[in-house]
Amino acid sequence: MKTERKCTWCEGDMPITARADARTCSTRCRVAAHRATKKRVFPLELTTRKRWVRRSTRKVPLTTVGRAASSTDPRTWGTYRNATESVAGVGLGFVLDGDGIVCVDLDHAIAPDGSLKPWAEDIVSQAGATYTEISASGEGLHIFGYADVRQGRRIRREGGYAVEVYGDERYIAMTGQRFRGAPTTLADISALVGQLTA
Repeated sequence: MKTERKCTWCEGDMPITARADARTCSTRCRVAAHRATKKRVFPLELTTRKRWVRRSTRKVPLTTVGRAASSTDPRTWGTYRNATESVAGVGLGFVLDGDGIVCVDLDHAIAPDGSLKPWAEDIVSQAGATYTEISASGEGLHIFGYADVRQGRRIRREGGYAVEVYGDERYIAMTGQRFRGAPTTLADISALVGQLTA
């Protein structure tokens, strides 16, 4: 008889004798996962979900074997481990699927001198301690957290800047370049999303 629980490292079946709080199926997998965690820059809330893709230089999502991937077709997504081991494309991407993990995308938020533009500084402050990374362009930010976003939106604000808020059917080109030492955890950013989308 097999358990329905899966090892978070190798995705094999967990032994029946495994403790209820065990995440890996063996000592070997536990050690490998521990070593990977020490290098980890992405939140566990993201790396344990099978929603990773690769991306091309033009930010087109790819499967781990280099074929076209889709933000609406789970068959084209893979595990974090498979995505990081793949050499397809030039980097990683994460797919949002409506489970409550959202991304607030701030384009052109970073000034040429490396400082945040005032409007972006305000949004980052409101987001609080949650995973935030510099985008692939080097000029924007991705703020990840938990919120209820039924439909993605591009919001134009006074001052001419735009903010994008997504929670479903969208993939984000990931860099792992944490902004200002942001934590590798996700926080509830419902208040920020509510204010942006009001």
